[in-house]
Amino acid sequence: MKNKFFILTREKLEEVEEQILASYAMKSKYTKGRRYKEKEHKYRSVYQRDRDRIIHSTAFRKLEYKTQVFVNHEGDYYRTRLTHTQEVAQIARSIAKILRLNEELTESIALAHDIGHTPFGHSGETILNKLVGKKEGGFEHNIQGLRVLEELEEKYPDFPGLNLSWEVREGMVKHKTSYDSPVYKNYKEYELEKKATLEAQVVNIADEIAYNSHDVDDGITSGLLKIEDLKKTMIWQEIEKNFKKDDFENLSPVMKKYTITRSIINLQINDLINNTIRTIIDKKIDSVEKVRNSKKNIVDFSPEMKNMHKDLKNFLYVNMYKHYKVIRMEEKSQRIITDLFNIYIKRGSGVESILPPNIRKRLKKDSIKRVIADYIAGMTDREILDEYKKFFDPYEKV
Repeated sequence: MKNKFFILTREKLEEVEEQILASYAMKSKYTKGRRYKEKEHKYRSVYQRDRDRIIHSTAFRKLEYKTQVFVNHEGDYYRTRLTHTQEVAQIARSIAKILRLNEELTESIALAHDIGHTPFGHSGETILNKLVGKKEGGFEHNIQGLRVLEELEEKYPDFPGLNLSWEVREGMVKHKTSYDSPVYKNYKEYELEKKATLEAQVVNIADEIAYNSHDVDDGITSGLLKIEDLKKTMIWQEIEKNFKKDDFENLSPVMKKYTITRSIINLQINDLINNTIRTIIDKKIDSVEKVRNSKKNIVDFSPEMKNMHKDLKNFLYVNMYKHYKVIRMEEKSQRIITDLFNIYIKRGSGVESILPPNIRKRLKKDSIKRVIADYIAGMTDREILDEYKKFFDPYEKV
């Protein structure tokens, strides 16, 4: 019997989701929709369109030249904010497939989760938050990411931002890790009292898995971390059970690094999946409503892995993030942002403003500090270094 030929229209895709996704997965058919009403696509689901819009956005492309830990010009191998985002999306989608969650929703949230980051990574965010000040609402990259997606991207004539689905925007609002804990007082529309979808919860953990594991890789490559020091961590004691000691010691330094990184990722993912499945069964989670109304996150590590994870983070904090070379770059980056912020404040408004016209026009809606924060946060490392030269290098053309 020959297979009947048919095209996967959006309606067919929604039917497939009903058949293969778990009862607790967020199916695109039941989306709360977009802020500005649009006609849905004939072939792509709502979350597929969200993913595509994020990938084609200006802010997403600029992540290629924004710092993860090492500034872009320090080497081509090191993670940028874009490669980190891609790795988070890959890990998150793999977990989502195993748990029978909505992969397109998971991927969309993952691709958007760092879109509001400043140049120079978290050090840029820290100084920009201080410069904007509490009175103006400070600066936090998750909140900025939502601002980018809802207001600052200019790609469509009928609405501001990308007009993404409610579930993707909710995933942004509820993105929380040990590094991110934004406070959204003015975003009650996202049901802040409720838990996020399992898809968003997967992204939260995937972000931590990617962050720690790949910082180990970059740390070893840079020479800031030594494999011998890493052997003191709790997670090493667990992963070394999975390979013969002699075989590992005979590997080349590069192969040792990849073996360690891969083992750390696999160990964490396996623990996360097994613990999450146990929780789903124990808590009788069989609907999105039960996920949202649960008191604690469903997607999480076991207590044992939480201890290993925390120990690894502490190791990276002491041996890598607080390494004197990293601190030097943080000091330099914060001085660059401070100097530019101050000169923009001094000459940002009025007929003699030094801000570009397309940036100045936002002063009709937002304060000068918010407009400057948006401008600086939208720059890549390369752009802000060039901008700094224009103002403070007398031989650089403006």
